[in-house]
Amino acid sequence: MAGEYSRELSTKVFAGQCRLIELGFRQGGPAGFGLRRVLIDQSGQIKAQLSFREHKSLQTDRVILMPGPPEEVEIVNDMFRWLIRDDMRLSDIAGRLNGMRVTTDLGRRWNAQTVRQVLTNEKYVGNNIFNRQSFKLKKQRIDNPPEMWIRKVGAFEGIVPIEIFFTAQQILIARATQYSDQELLDKLRRLYQIKGWLTGLFIDEAPDLPSAATYSSRFGSLARAYEMVGFAPLRSSEHLEVNRRLRRLHPQIIERTQTSITELGGSVWRDPKTDLLHVNQELVVSLVMARCYTLPNGRPRWRILFDHAQNAPDITVAIRLDHVNQAELDYFVLPKLDLPLGGFHLSDSNRTSFDCFRFDDLSFFYGMSQRQRVQRPS
Repeated sequence: MAGEYSRELSTKVFAGQCRLIELGFRQGGPAGFGLRRVLIDQSGQIKAQLSFREHKSLQTDRVILMPGPPEEVEIVNDMFRWLIRDDMRLSDIAGRLNGMRVTTDLGRRWNAQTVRQVLTNEKYVGNNIFNRQSFKLKKQRIDNPPEMWIRKVGAFEGIVPIEIFFTAQQILIARATQYSDQELLDKLRRLYQIKGWLTGLFIDEAPDLPSAATYSSRFGSLARAYEMVGFAPLRSSEHLEVNRRLRRLHPQIIERTQTSITELGGSVWRDPKTDLLHVNQELVVSLVMARCYTLPNGRPRWRILFDHAQNAPDITVAIRLDHVNQAELDYFVLPKLDLPLGGFHLSDSNRTSFDCFRFDDLSFFYGMSQRQRVQRPS
């Protein structure tokens, strides 16, 4: 009965989302480079522009997209011109943007994949698209065919002329189909011989290769393409080297944490059996490493696991590694009460409920252990 209720509720929610899409309202997700999210009330009047990670607070309010700053709009149109007029590769467009010191809407450097996201998204001509992917009731995520998409044409004010947008789509489709399967595999095999291993990021950054998404679409998944060129990610020397690197790095981080807490006047003791840190005889802290791995679509993910045993730590500090698992990227300081069962996955862009625990360094965590003198009242 609970499962049937969940299915009925999912159907109702999906139907409601489709109706709002057809009315021209935005259903979640960042605006994208060159666009901005705007909050409107029930009468259609603009209330405010929403900043990154800001959300509406009233049920009757809706969100639409509007053109962003003129300089961003101009750069978006430049990207289309570079593709159509100059016949530039996506990686070359990304290189030009990085050379101009232009960052993405998330403040990151451009790569071929982020350029492709701009050049292929219909929101830049003002269309509202929904249901391009399905992921319901723990079923496998699937890409829906275009005839299943929910589309509202002219929902927003476009910033790219429609004829330019569809000319760009024809060019990208032609580029993706001009290589035979064997040519794609030969290029991938050469990249493997040069790098020694393969990731979606390496494929996207290679100047003479199509995107990782092209390989995933043509061969069913990146893992299948890897297998066909003789690369086994789980058994590769790179994977073993990452494991060795993590085993060396974890004790160093524990030692560094102990030293930093001691220097601030706190006390810390490490349990040799569990590696848990007991801070000031008050808090039990776990330090875990979150390695980066690549999804079949080429996007990076990090999985953080927790110990929910009887003596679970009060705080888990998750150290997230960079895309190639070489160095520390950032840190998540996670209290026990807010931890989901079993752990969770992180991407480059996460929900506010997770990112509120993210820190660029551990200064905040070290400061939690610092002792302060309390002066007694006279």
